[in-house]
Amino acid sequence: MTQDRHLSVQEARAALLAPLRPVTGVETLALAQALGRVLAEDLVSPMDVPPHDNSAMDGYAFDGALLADATGPLRLRVAGTAYAGGPQAGAVPPGHGVRVMTGAVMPPGLDTVVPQELVRVHDEPGACWVEVPVDAVRRGENRRRAGEDLARGGTSIAGGRVLRPSDLGLAASLGFDALTVRRRLRVALISTGDELREPGQPLPTGCIYDSNRASLTGALQRLGVEVVDFGLVPDEPAALEAAFSRAAAQCDAVVTSGGVSVGEADYTRQLLARLGEVAFWKVAMRPGRPFAFGPLRRAAGAEPSWLFALPGNPVAALVTFYAFVREALLVLAGAPAAPPMGLRVKSAAAIRKRPGRTEFQRAIVECDATGEWVARLTGTQGAGILRSLSEANALIVLPHEQGSVAAGDPVQVWLFEGLT
Repeated sequence: MTQDRHLSVQEARAALLAPLRPVTGVETLALAQALGRVLAEDLVSPMDVPPHDNSAMDGYAFDGALLADATGPLRLRVAGTAYAGGPQAGAVPPGHGVRVMTGAVMPPGLDTVVPQELVRVHDEPGACWVEVPVDAVRRGENRRRAGEDLARGGTSIAGGRVLRPSDLGLAASLGFDALTVRRRLRVALISTGDELREPGQPLPTGCIYDSNRASLTGALQRLGVEVVDFGLVPDEPAALEAAFSRAAAQCDAVVTSGGVSVGEADYTRQLLARLGEVAFWKVAMRPGRPFAFGPLRRAAGAEPSWLFALPGNPVAALVTFYAFVREALLVLAGAPAAPPMGLRVKSAAAIRKRPGRTEFQRAIVECDATGEWVARLTGTQGAGILRSLSEANALIVLPHEQGSVAAGDPVQVWLFEGLT
């Protein structure tokens, strides 16, 4: 599908995600190597968690049925002590209790634990007694049941999860020392433009240093993909076609910046049409209006390599990456589709906005003197002013039909630290 009108951000997102499917291929990694990778299949628990009824705290375990007929404090003779990691205690005589430590297996027949600080302890020659106030605990309290957190055969972590530290801990608690994950996505990165030079090189008049590859490399690395850097490519159709063809042959996706608008030296969209298909190329957003997307053909029978052609302006390149490419690459990597998580905070000042396009404003989200979270703009919002994006810790997202914002109005923000 090609289009002359500007798609809304919502329409562009739907058109972009619809044809994408996860790449094939898996590998098995040790837990220490699996952070940030996509779990290939559901992780099924081989055991109950916890594996047995156990005490939730240090105290005294007893038969909670004794509470039903009690008219005063229960007087329990202590039959021993149970420790976490120790063997399960044997049968406990009626009217007795057992001192238990947190995590200790509950002795058979005992179902209630009273915290040790709520009882009175009486040591007598050859015996130890505790008094339990009848209102100190209810039957069954402070006992963790076997399988309470997770039952044997249940799904502990769903396939498609981008593995977090807590997931690795959960897998370890179930005895897994390795996990099967989807293979790492390979993403080609290309900057186009005759005016670009590598940082560290001499800078002729009229030229600029390429900042987009540095920014986008960082954004891609945070997603855990393998970045294949194809460097700078001049605005020459033959050179661009060769680079795009090589990138498509080697990688699952190709991310470019520059050459996607309507200038005489903007060839990216035309090449995409020749080497594959232009799904769309104009989006009603600011910054980032020229953004092309579509498949690049590969060898017969092979899945296409997906081209994401970003604008050349540094801020527009990163904003379109966050708005579209980030989620698309996660889907290709096997994770569920999910846009960046948005929060609602107050706008510290008025923001001018006309309906008919989605705007992404650079902002700092901070806590004001009253303890409320507010967002304030970082200053001039031009698409080439990278400094204002560097100073920001969030984007204010003003939806398609949104008009101007008054000071104190709620606005949606994407926190940069949430844009993995």
